[in-house]
Amino acid sequence: MRALHRRAFLASTAVSLVAARANAALAQSYMTPVQDIAGQGPPVAPVRPVTETCYGVKITDRYRWMESEDAGWQNYVRAQGAYTASVLAKIPGRDRIAAAIAHDSGVVVAVIAIQTGGSKIFSEVRPAGANTSKLYVRESLTGQDRLLLDPDRYARPGTHDALDWWACAPDGAHVVFGISLGGGEQSSLHILVTATGALLPEAISRTTDASPSWLPDNSGLFYNRLQDVPRTSVHYEEDSVCWFHKLGTDPASDIKVLGKGLSPSVPVRDIDFPSVTATPGSPLVIGMLESGVQNELGLYAATAADAAAGKPAWRTICTPADNVTAFAVRGADIYLLSHQHASRYQILKVSAAAPAVAQAALAVPQSAAVIRGIQAARDALYILDLDAGLSGMRRLAPDGTVTNIKLPFAGSIDQDSFYADSLQDGAWFLLQGWVRPPVACHVAPNGTVTQTDIAPSPPLDLSSYTSEEIFAPARDGIRIPLSIVYRQGLKRDGQAPLLLEAYGAYGITLDPVFLARWLPFLDLGGVFAVAHVRGGGERGEDWHMAGKTQQKFHSWQDMIDCASFLISERWTSHRRLAVVGGSAGGITVGRLLTERPDLASVVISEVGVSDALRSEFSPNGPPNIPEFGSVTTESGFHGLLAMDAYQHVHDGVKYPSVLLTTGLNDPRVAPWEATKMTARLQAATASNNPVLLRVEADAGHGIGSTRAQRDRETADLIAFILWRTGDPRFQP
Repeated sequence: MRALHRRAFLASTAVSLVAARANAALAQSYMTPVQDIAGQGPPVAPVRPVTETCYGVKITDRYRWMESEDAGWQNYVRAQGAYTASVLAKIPGRDRIAAAIAHDSGVVVAVIAIQTGGSKIFSEVRPAGANTSKLYVRESLTGQDRLLLDPDRYARPGTHDALDWWACAPDGAHVVFGISLGGGEQSSLHILVTATGALLPEAISRTTDASPSWLPDNSGLFYNRLQDVPRTSVHYEEDSVCWFHKLGTDPASDIKVLGKGLSPSVPVRDIDFPSVTATPGSPLVIGMLESGVQNELGLYAATAADAAAGKPAWRTICTPADNVTAFAVRGADIYLLSHQHASRYQILKVSAAAPAVAQAALAVPQSAAVIRGIQAARDALYILDLDAGLSGMRRLAPDGTVTNIKLPFAGSIDQDSFYADSLQDGAWFLLQGWVRPPVACHVAPNGTVTQTDIAPSPPLDLSSYTSEEIFAPARDGIRIPLSIVYRQGLKRDGQAPLLLEAYGAYGITLDPVFLARWLPFLDLGGVFAVAHVRGGGERGEDWHMAGKTQQKFHSWQDMIDCASFLISERWTSHRRLAVVGGSAGGITVGRLLTERPDLASVVISEVGVSDALRSEFSPNGPPNIPEFGSVTTESGFHGLLAMDAYQHVHDGVKYPSVLLTTGLNDPRVAPWEATKMTARLQAATASNNPVLLRVEADAGHGIGSTRAQRDRETADLIAFILWRTGDPRFQP
């Protein structure tokens, strides 16, 4: 893939502003504006422009005042949410869709994670009909589950609490867990006794992503803790420290193990997130530095005993420049997942005696498949692959032999569910497909895969649904993987409403996941498609780099090209097309909106990044600099300006129907981004198409949302799509 010269890239950004105005004129050829059904318009935000000149470019920000999230902003965002709720509630058919979604999601048992400790098997599961996930334990694979932890017991009236993370001790006697209010991910650490469910007296705040790891002797654990500054501070996620806590002691006596200034051999930056991982069966601990969202790690080795005493003698394994993104430990062996000169990844091996990556031996070379993860079990190292949108698994034996594992069906393995215990044989994983419910599986050393009853099959008839994996051509000749899900018998006549999703950031892959909530949309003749655009990891690290920083334009241009392909192939039409992106995918869908306002009838940004130029100044901004860049450099500024959908909105353009969403407890994308984009679009558009902001007061980024919240949001999205794409059953 040829990289554009920076000067040409900047020119393409300027050209897109002109193209947006020209393309908007085409929109009226297929869009039929529908008058607002609420009876009155949305609240109008005051304009208080702030103008700055950055590297010779004048930037005007009309709604900078919203970033304070003061009382005036609170009134505005809640009024926007109330207005949107009133509009969506009046769409005929919305309640029928909601009932169908609630049924389909309610009969699914959602398994989030599985771990083992001693003879016990722990599982985080959202049972059929339940609203939140809960923690269960059973004594063996054939044993009965016992409820161990229900986050609902902590919730205040009118709110909900979410189980954010957890880890069982190697012997299974204790579980450390984090719980937060309202999906805000601001966790507090607690420890419970498995036998009784009782809580130990210690509780530790500011453990948003504690990354806990137990000592092999079960006597204590390592955890990360954020510094004590206001949660609204831009420095909130900087300068965190990894601590050691001894079980049953006052957290005030906890020991610092890894952090800035603690070891001259380990340089730690502000945005580095330090953690320490111990592995049962090994005397080693691995100190890890994650530089914000950067995938490449700094790794260091020490003994567990020294680390627990607060006196680790760290030896360098690798720095981020060595391109190692994951590790696993078996005894005295350390396995490293690396894309150094291997875009689809390779596995290296070093020893405790000589841990430096410069001394590594090649354990598993790069192949046609992308290696997505590694897990060390007692018997072997297990390898998770991704090839042409489908998962595979391999086993690396101690003698170096690599064997393929036959999976029960062609599907996707949830990377977060891929787990092995260094004291036990085999590995655990969840296998699913777009129209195949997830199955909790365990693979034995001989390759036998057991489908457990932890995730029973839901009582849904799925025989009429199908999916396919194809490729769409991008404008530069690159082939973009494209997933399409639909009901069998669909006519390819361009009349089907189609929702196209894209993401394209961090090297994250949009793997097949069971679409229980979207079955009613398929039943109404809809099509669900996913464009695996550059910036993701579907085709390796080169694919990620081709959609990062100054190359980010590939992400939204790939989505545009996939949408155009679907229209040309008569899967849908401009009038029936909807597009969606969430979180960092807000950049992708937002720039599609502003570059090609004529392309889709509906644009949806779910908790999306809309104002990339200003994201850096939110609490979660600094950790994202490695992926998107910083305004403190000229190249970073121009790259962020190119990504910024808010700054590419222009007065007098006939924009399509737009729905933005936010959660007021969101710690990842500040809610003010959605409100600024909403206000700007509502003021700028020359069409009669609605621009709506959906607001969840008791939710954050969606990670800790309840089943009912997700059901309601999906119903609103589907009803909005079918209303605005002209389905007669959804017209007011």
